[in-house]
Amino acid sequence: MLKKFLRFFWDNFIAGIVVILPITITIFVIRFLVIKLNKVMLNPVVLWLSPHILEEEQGLFLAKTIVFLAAIFIVVLIGLMTRVLIIRRTFSFFEKLLYKLPMVNKMYGAIKEISNAFLGKRKSGFKRVVLVEYPRKGIFTIGFVTSEAKSSLQESAGQDGLINIYVPTTPNPTSGMLVLFDKKDAIPLDLSVEEALKVVISAGTITPPRKQNTNSDNTKI
Repeated sequence: MLKKFLRFFWDNFIAGIVVILPITITIFVIRFLVIKLNKVMLNPVVLWLSPHILEEEQGLFLAKTIVFLAAIFIVVLIGLMTRVLIIRRTFSFFEKLLYKLPMVNKMYGAIKEISNAFLGKRKSGFKRVVLVEYPRKGIFTIGFVTSEAKSSLQESAGQDGLINIYVPTTPNPTSGMLVLFDKKDAIPLDLSVEEALKVVISAGTITPPRKQNTNSDNTKI
């Protein structure tokens, strides 16, 4: 019982870190930039605004606003620079270091996987979206086909039509279950990975528009 509780506690702790970490890093970076820019820019900007602003408090508020916008602009500029080949290679080097760090590599990989799925710049590890009966018959859930099951697993199960399906949890799809299903038990959905992830994360409050089914044979995976 204690082992199950500790496992439950640890899994949810990691899931919470995965959700909080990107937000925390973003806030920390912007706060760091604002503090540094305040030391360099605040006084010159206040002096520049003084002839045009009668009240000192208004001038200080506007100066801090300008500094904050400058910090945002720097973040945007860094994002633009990552598209340059040399800078991209530098980021790639640090990314390789992240993948070598225990636990960090799992969190970073999961965040990147979900980000790539949403941005749609390149194919994610999710091949297609299906509907499966899980955790029992009569209950349907969204799943993502990742690959064909290994032959050794097929032999152990006594079946040759198994596929690996990742069943995500709500609202954090980076935690979930890998379940092996027979191909014929997986119902294909006319949804993109991005649309399906939105449904999962929003707990069904965001639903994709109904699409016309132009494929008469919709049972193939």
